[in-house]
Amino acid sequence: MKQQVTVLIPAYNEAEYITRTIYGVKFSGVADRILVVDDGSTDKTAEAAREAGADVIRLSVNRGKGNALNEGLSKVHSGVVVFVDADTGQSASELYKLVKPVLAGEADMTIGILPPSSVKGGFGFVKKLARALVKKSTGIELDAGLSGQRAVRREVLSGIGPVPEGFATEVGLNIKALNLGYRVVEVPVNMYHRESGRNLRGFLHRGKQFCDILKYCLSEARDNRLW
Repeated sequence: MKQQVTVLIPAYNEAEYITRTIYGVKFSGVADRILVVDDGSTDKTAEAAREAGADVIRLSVNRGKGNALNEGLSKVHSGVVVFVDADTGQSASELYKLVKPVLAGEADMTIGILPPSSVKGGFGFVKKLARALVKKSTGIELDAGLSGQRAVRREVLSGIGPVPEGFATEVGLNIKALNLGYRVVEVPVNMYHRESGRNLRGFLHRGKQFCDILKYCLSEARDNRLW
């Protein structure tokens, strides 16, 4: 029996991209359902998503990506769930590469390895921190541990529990899944999304990301004696 594939897209003020992303998901040919969680947007993200054919959950207040994913997951109870960033545009058509190993029973979770960025960003501190903390916590090194593009069996997510919030979402998922013995496989995909540059806004974003990841891992280490 074929497992239903639900594509879950958290979105905050993504009216510029969301339509193209939804069409990209449709073009992938693997989505049985597309669910957009509008995380308190002040633009027309929700309206654009509905017009493009997605189911929409609209939250009144912006609470961050992890919370948006948890809201969406409360409406998905079985099958395979695919997380896709709202700004991936037409490149979301590549998500079939993430779904295939999960449906074939070759992986419990796949993580998309995106091509190298063409935009100069930070200095790699966040990526290095994420890689080091995942390896320290699990003994396994991931190259694309911060990637938001991934497919996972719903039972795995139930076993993991609530998706970690803040900018620790992806790192938290990696650590929890690996420590529970689930098979996590990285898959190259030709996907892209808007990236923060080497400017004040970009540095502030990466600084918050760095702090959230470090705070989450220190909390997990203390509570579960990981280290």
